[in-house]
Amino acid sequence: MLAKINNFEIDLSKPIDISIPLTNTDENPIAWYIEKPSIEPVVFGDWIGKVSEGKSSTNFNNIFFNPHGHGTHTECLGHITNDFYSINQSLKQFFFFAKLITVEPEKIEEDFVITKEQITGLITEKTEALIIRTLPNQLDKKTRKYSNTNPPYLSEEAAIFIRESEIQHLLIDLPSVDKEHDEGKLLAHKAFWNVKNTHNVNPDARFNATITEMIYVSDKIEDGDYILNLQIASFENDASPSKPILYKI
Repeated sequence: MLAKINNFEIDLSKPIDISIPLTNTDENPIAWYIEKPSIEPVVFGDWIGKVSEGKSSTNFNNIFFNPHGHGTHTECLGHITNDFYSINQSLKQFFFFAKLITVEPEKIEEDFVITKEQITGLITEKTEALIIRTLPNQLDKKTRKYSNTNPPYLSEEAAIFIRESEIQHLLIDLPSVDKEHDEGKLLAHKAFWNVKNTHNVNPDARFNATITEMIYVSDKIEDGDYILNLQIASFENDASPSKPILYKI
């Protein structure tokens, strides 16, 4: 099925999924010091909500997970503010022009950092969404246990540059745009959303901008321009599990 967006043609029958699925196995990626997700049938006495157990006509599972620590998720500025803001209210459009770039974070002392200088030359045209694939791009990003590993992160200057480039949606294959142990500074989050005071949010903060973390972009997917379909579940929460889909233009 072909579709046209602003005279650009995309083939809707050829989606490129860059999300990581959520499972209740040890293969699920984990960040932020939590355990793996739980997906278990409801139990009422001797009744079990699982067809294979022979006592139910349906599979009827409870799911316990954390969107920030258990896989691909999209968050709004409510992630860092005193007042409540919902991703379900912040994200109202779902198709965007997007650019995919690949960056090898620079070693700075004990950290690996995506710097402004690295991305400046890769963003030469205006786009609505930016997707950052980091090197090395091992397949184990889909199953990695990130807690206490000091993963790479985005510098504050790089986040400011992305904001000033008028990019509304940032997607990255890391558990956070910020350093794992940063004493709660959250410099990249604040810079991207233009949040100057988390307890009294400034009117020019970017309430409709989003950050999507823990994606996985296969090496088979070339850098360049795409149409992004950013899908979320309708959670009234600062973040939701999400399913970003790319389409070749």
